[in-house]
Order: sequence, then C-alpha cells, then structure tokens
Amino acid sequence: MENWDEIRTAYNVARIGTVSGAAEVLGVHHATVIRHIDALEDRLGVRLFQRHARGYTPTEAGDDLLRVAQATDDQFSQLAGRIKGQGDAVSGELVVTSLGGLSHLLVPVLADFQEEYPDLIVRYLTGDRLFRLEYGEAHVAIRAGSVPDQPDNVVQTFLKQRFALYASEAYIARHGIPEGAAAYDSHRFVGTDDPKSRAPFNKWLREHVAPERVIFRSGDVHALRRAVQEGIGIGFMSEHHAAELGGLVQVHAPQEEWLAPLWLVTHMDLHRTTKVQAFLSFLKERAKTWETA
Repeated sequence: MENWDEIRTAYNVARIGTVSGAAEVLGVHHATVIRHIDALEDRLGVRLFQRHARGYTPTEAGDDLLRVAQATDDQFSQLAGRIKGQGDAVSGELVVTSLGGLSHLLVPVLADFQEEYPDLIVRYLTGDRLFRLEYGEAHVAIRAGSVPDQPDNVVQTFLKQRFALYASEAYIARHGIPEGAAAYDSHRFVGTDDPKSRAPFNKWLREHVAPERVIFRSGDVHALRRAVQEGIGIGFMSEHHAAELGGLVQVHAPQEEWLAPLWLVTHMDLHRTTKVQAFLSFLKERAKTWETA
C-alpha cells in the first residue's frame, strides 16, 4: 500500500475506537484522522468502518485490512527493538521483564547498573503475561517455571530459589509453631488466590492444608508477603527475602520439591549486543550473593 500513514491511522482508530483517541496517540488533529480514513476508503472503494455515536467499528473489509496493519506494526516494533539494542554503547533503553515477585532482587541490581551506565534508561516491566522478545518488547526476561521454549530465544539457567514456610514472631507468640504437617489443621495460612497456580510450593499447600485453613488469599505476591509479616498466617517466602525482612520464624524448612527455577531469556538477535551482555554479566555477578540451591 502506497500510504502507510493512512493505514496506521485506520489501525489506531480500530484499536481505540474513536477518532479523538487515535488523534491523541498519533499526535495529529482529529481532522487529519478523518481525512486519512476517507482517503483510504476512497482508494479501496469500500467502507472500512461503521460510524456511530460512540465511535468507529471496523466492517468485515476493515477487519481484513487491520489484520495486515497489525502484522506490519508488529514487524516495525520488532525492527525498532532490534535497532535499539545495536551498537557498542551501553545507552538508550534497557528493558527487563520478570514476575513482580522478583522485584526485591532485581530493582537493586537495576539501580546499580543504571548508576554505572548513567546514559541508560532502565524500564522494568512486570506482569503475568509473557513479553514478546521477538517483537522487541524486552531485551532480557527473567522467567520462572519450566524451561522457556519460544523459538529464536537464548535460554540460560539462572538460579533456583529456595522457598520455606514462615510465620511472624507475633503469630508464633499467639499460636505457637505447628509440630509437623499433622498440626496444620489448627493453624492459619496465607496463600495464592489462584487455585491453578503451578508454583511447586503452592501445589504442596493445596495438597497438605485444608482450604478453610487458608484464611488470607491474594494474587499479589507483595500482599502475601506483607500478610505473613503482619501475623495473619503462615506462608511461603524465599529464604533470601525472609532474611532481608527479618522478624520471621521458619516453620518448615525448604524442600527439594519447592525449588523454583529461574531462567535468563534473550532474543538471538539481541543476545550478543554490548548492552545486553553487560547487563547479563552484571546480573550474574550480583546473583552470586543471593542464596541459591
């Protein structure tokens, strides 16, 4: 198509649903957005959108065009991500992604790395979804669980976190320490709100603790840690983080089945760049001070 600006405009109108919203994202006047849509429809000889009071909805023809626009936009994003990772300087953006539960480990590392390379802008993205390295959404991913198997990624073993059951000193003062798993029915627990969580320690908790004894549940790992600190109940925490927080008593020692492997993942196109290699080396060196199995 000879005019990518018009297609990009149509793509953003479909994505956002309004002319004003697309204009704001594109940084143009709303009249420019309307002009692009009208010109594109005239060129193709079909209606791409149904206009209504709440905004614009793609027609069937619009959906066909927008699938192509989405793929093209993804390819541009991929190209931009690769270009940003090129060069010999440790500068520009470094995008690192992980589960939010690792922030207590990674934020200090990222802060020190940025201090060493002051021309760098660090972006630390967390969340449950997998950021797409092949589209330049991140330079480095730290992932948990089974070995990542996405194509064109370089996967390295990082470390294994050791998890144990902890309770606060205040909880122990009120309820005592359970004498083995047989006594868990008389204690209170803190656990994930996700009944399908695949984390090995969460599976163990489901198998050994009655559901009604898990009296505080959350999908936020930071809330779960705070709940243990506040004495609400007994819960899982990594040995490293429990030692950092202090005031906690280990109720059940780490078990082999609770180990949580972590992986370093990079895309093959960016893996050898100076910026990525500098950060990987820095991270691995700092990780030597963390407790691992």
